[in-house]
Amino acid sequence: MKFFSTTILLLALLTAPNWLIAQNAPVINATVTGTIIDARTGNHLIGATVTIKGTTNGGSTNQNGQFTLITGQKLPFTIIVSYIGYQTQETVLSQDGAEIKLEETPSQLADVTITSRRRQESSQNVPIPISVLRGAVVDDAGAFNVNRVKELVPSVQLYSSNPRNTTLNIRGLGSTFGLTNDGIDPGVGFYVDGVYYARPAVTALDFVDVDQIEVLRGPQGTLFGKNTTAGAFNITTRGPSFTPGATFEVSYGNYNFIQAKASVTGPLSRKFAARASFSGTQRNGTITNIRSSQLVNSLNNIGFRGQLLYTPSDRVRINLTGDYTDQKPNGYTVLYAGVVQTKRAAYRQFNNIIADLGYTVPSPNPFDRITDQDTPSKANNQLGGVSLNADIKLGPGTLTSTTAWRYWKWDPLNDRDYIGLPVFTISAGNSKHNQYSQEIRYAGTFSERVSGVVGLYYLYQDLQSDPVQTEEAGSAQWRFAQSTTSALWKTPGLFDGFGIRTTNRLRSTSAAVFGQVDWAVNDKLHVLPGLRYNYDKKIANYSRVTYGGLQTTDPALLALKNLVYTNQAFDTDVDETNFSGQLTLQYKASNRLNAFATYSVSYKPVGINIGGLPTSNGRVLTELARVNPEAVRHYEIGVKTRPTTNTTLNVVFHNSDIRDYQTQVQTPEPGVNRGYLANAEKVRVRGVEVDGNVRFSNTLSFYGSVAYTDAKYITFTNAPVPLEETGGEQAFKDISGGALPGVSKWAGSVGGEVSGAGKFLAQDGRYFFAADTYYRSSFSSSPSPSQYLNIDGYALANARVGFRASNGTSVFIWSRNLLNQNYFEQLLPAPGNAGQYGAVIGDPRTYGVTLRYSF
Repeated sequence: MKFFSTTILLLALLTAPNWLIAQNAPVINATVTGTIIDARTGNHLIGATVTIKGTTNGGSTNQNGQFTLITGQKLPFTIIVSYIGYQTQETVLSQDGAEIKLEETPSQLADVTITSRRRQESSQNVPIPISVLRGAVVDDAGAFNVNRVKELVPSVQLYSSNPRNTTLNIRGLGSTFGLTNDGIDPGVGFYVDGVYYARPAVTALDFVDVDQIEVLRGPQGTLFGKNTTAGAFNITTRGPSFTPGATFEVSYGNYNFIQAKASVTGPLSRKFAARASFSGTQRNGTITNIRSSQLVNSLNNIGFRGQLLYTPSDRVRINLTGDYTDQKPNGYTVLYAGVVQTKRAAYRQFNNIIADLGYTVPSPNPFDRITDQDTPSKANNQLGGVSLNADIKLGPGTLTSTTAWRYWKWDPLNDRDYIGLPVFTISAGNSKHNQYSQEIRYAGTFSERVSGVVGLYYLYQDLQSDPVQTEEAGSAQWRFAQSTTSALWKTPGLFDGFGIRTTNRLRSTSAAVFGQVDWAVNDKLHVLPGLRYNYDKKIANYSRVTYGGLQTTDPALLALKNLVYTNQAFDTDVDETNFSGQLTLQYKASNRLNAFATYSVSYKPVGINIGGLPTSNGRVLTELARVNPEAVRHYEIGVKTRPTTNTTLNVVFHNSDIRDYQTQVQTPEPGVNRGYLANAEKVRVRGVEVDGNVRFSNTLSFYGSVAYTDAKYITFTNAPVPLEETGGEQAFKDISGGALPGVSKWAGSVGGEVSGAGKFLAQDGRYFFAADTYYRSSFSSSPSPSQYLNIDGYALANARVGFRASNGTSVFIWSRNLLNQNYFEQLLPAPGNAGQYGAVIGDPRTYGVTLRYSF
């Protein structure tokens, strides 16, 4: 009912243009355009920022150096124009179509404008640790999905053995490390044009027409609709324009990499404008399956995005957006990586098992990039949705309504044993997901010293098997499951085709009221309190039924089959309410110094185990179905500085204490698919982050950032044992003081670009050379620290060289992982815990050429 009531309110808002027009006299200059050019060369400046002084209204110039402002203000009024390497200029705009000339300066960095606080402002002026990546930087760096963005923002961690099993964290917090359990919410919010994307598979999407990515670190629940305890990705795409324009891009590289992108925009009428965008990516696999003679871990992605803008008056903007993505790679393959000695009997060790079966792994070195897996690999990933956004200027602020529907379909087939033996012949967790969301918020400047945002949010999710999830054993399973020396294990056909069919459904409801105020006590001191009320409810239905194998009534044989798979069913529901909030003090000592301190309390919603539950003496441990909410206490102190006009330097100290930390744990039971969830009593994450930029001249610039993160379990007394201790006297262990998985103590990136004016094929423009490198120190790849599942530190180098013509054409040669570094992204214990573990490895060196044209 709440969703339908908010929808009714939205319909009311959409009728607002009629009475707004009636209440406000028409403004002749509702749309104002102009052009920004280089004062010396006369070339158009693409991406210059233009804002109306004293307001939050603004935009950026397109490929022709043109800007468009939709405003209710009558000319003349003052605009502020800024661009990297040029003097910021205030200009009184007295007519439409004005041409504004900017003077070069080698000693000034332009402000980066952000919208995370629901207004346009400089990233250096906000009391939030934030990293901003402009679309041009993302495109040139080849960072066409989130997995590649992590190399530009060291505080971000992303791990993925396939789109479903994806972990997106900031400062080591957000989602459970390893295989995904659908029963908990991510702690990192992922927003595209104001719409929250609920499924972790979204991180596999190719970016389509991205304008800017803002990565906010730390809890942000008083600014965004969905609760975010670790941070948020705020992605904005390029919107429709009343000025015609287009961008076309094609890339070709090794491994038959082909990528094509296109975007076209322009007016449909005086009040309608549209944008249509496309992205397609293909690449051969980087791993050879010697059994099937196929290249696996390929790319095969296609995506579309369409937008329609309606501006019935100078006070109303309505944007209808639809998108669709379809991915059909031949992947994702987890390679055999190694074996450890467990505490089980000798006959239960991996090497003895495969010796008895007459099998040899194809290579003990995963970086030989070969496999002999006997199950075809499939990872069909489809998602899309429709959203309707209305921005209505009311009084001193803007009322925004965002209604969205999104869906996700997951159609996989995995070789869950990572080797060429028929141990698990089928692993297919087919799923479908629908989400409906509604956000209404009001943001503005309410008086000379008070501004802020207040909002309502509602989200409903329905995730279910599609129609059934299947796990099936093969003819070699008996030897891996064997736990006694009884000859009954060798009974012919006992486990052949033995499996489980699972149906499950998880319905989740989230609702919230949130708000944040910025009170300027004086010109230097600001107080920013924020408050949020959360309601979360989850209803889960889970049922799995065994099938196949040897049909027998022999109790002894049935007991052996039950050691592999059992019937299991449970229904449960949970709900929680809580208040969270924050208090920030900000002191702007001068234009060059902005200091802030934040204390916040936030909660990650209650969860439900939806991947099967462990058993004890044949009893299903239903008490483990509920997973307590995480309670986060967060402290942060930071300073943002401009030591000179051509440099920035920012430092942040942070500390988070988490009670009932939601963690993913493994179990020897193969029927507990993707492990199960548990609460660690207490976790602490603290560290320091430093980032900066320097521009020596209009031809040379550098940037860099480094993060130190100390993330550990303070108290976790009942954790599962690590892989090497499987089979010992204890099934659980006190790992208090151990490191959290997936978090390097040190991570950093540094890059730069040098450019110079020149000609290419009779075209004026600039030659450029850019390079960047990313480093991270060693980290644990196991929820319970293991001496064998630690990943060594590594560094990656990327480079590109090319020419940007003033007519909008660019051509450049690029390489990623230039030094062909071998590195692991994850190490994962194989099901059954016989001592074997697998690896997700990083891509080898890739290189290619890109041609881009914009007008």
